[in-house]
Amino acid sequence: MVKRLPPLKPLPAFEAAARTLSFTQAAEELNVTQAAISHQIKALEEALGAPLFRRLNRALRLTEEGEAFLIPVRRALEGLADAAERVRQPQKAGALTVSVLPSFASTWLVPRLARFRQREPEIDIRLSADYELADFDRDDIDAAIRWGKGDYPGLSAERFMTEELFPVCSPALATEGPHPLKTPADLKHHTLLHDDVLTDWRVWLLAAGVDDVDPSRGPSFNYSDLVLQAAIAGQGVALGRSSLAHDALARGQLVRPFDVSLPGDYAYYFVCPDYAVDRPRVKAFRDWLFEEAERDRPEDARAPILRPGETTPA
Repeated sequence: MVKRLPPLKPLPAFEAAARTLSFTQAAEELNVTQAAISHQIKALEEALGAPLFRRLNRALRLTEEGEAFLIPVRRALEGLADAAERVRQPQKAGALTVSVLPSFASTWLVPRLARFRQREPEIDIRLSADYELADFDRDDIDAAIRWGKGDYPGLSAERFMTEELFPVCSPALATEGPHPLKTPADLKHHTLLHDDVLTDWRVWLLAAGVDDVDPSRGPSFNYSDLVLQAAIAGQGVALGRSSLAHDALARGQLVRPFDVSLPGDYAYYFVCPDYAVDRPRVKAFRDWLFEEAERDRPEDARAPILRPGETTPA
């Protein structure tokens, strides 16, 4: 026997009103009048034979029946939206919009995108560089790359890259001049470069057993890639993040003068809505991203050390 369905037309109005707890905001979101929202909710309540909202003075609250009804309605609407997307775009062709942190985009992701284009020529990537986490319900974003602890409620979040923290500088700064960097204590003769996003010089110096270097002195930058550029230019010693410093170390623009490193508190995550995980374009980019991260991970997970007097790392 086929189960009797509720009227389907009012369901988007119910979901929007339940999420915003406002008929007015729901009307604005769905581009209809408040009266239309109210009428659709009333029709749905009559069909179900139960009130879904408590209409208070200047406030709206879900009833127990409304709370119970909301979860399956939301799942059903998300499932329909996902199914419609699959029908509209059954292949991988088309644009994929990825929200990404600016410094990670410029130092790691963009230099590798040519390999993705070679692998998936039918997918056009659009990067949206921003520090704020994308609102997938509002923004035209398919997936995001975020740096954090993986706490992204309601979203799929997969860690694909961890980090280590260690000092980096130009090769000349490490080995030339009156004060080559032989031990961490030699940092007292050099300028410390600071990342406003990452303030771990004090912690690193403590781990290295150095107590006579002021961890607060030196210029600071609010973008991690700017800190690395200053270090490459020989302006001082930066506390590098292994992911962002990887390519500059590989090119010899930066070196590690010491072998003391700290595990990073944060990691990089691939983030997207649960309903988008299996979309062909999203999955293709996710799989490539994980392979690239694995490609960059050396066996000992550490960059080589350049000792004073050496022209190549040990």
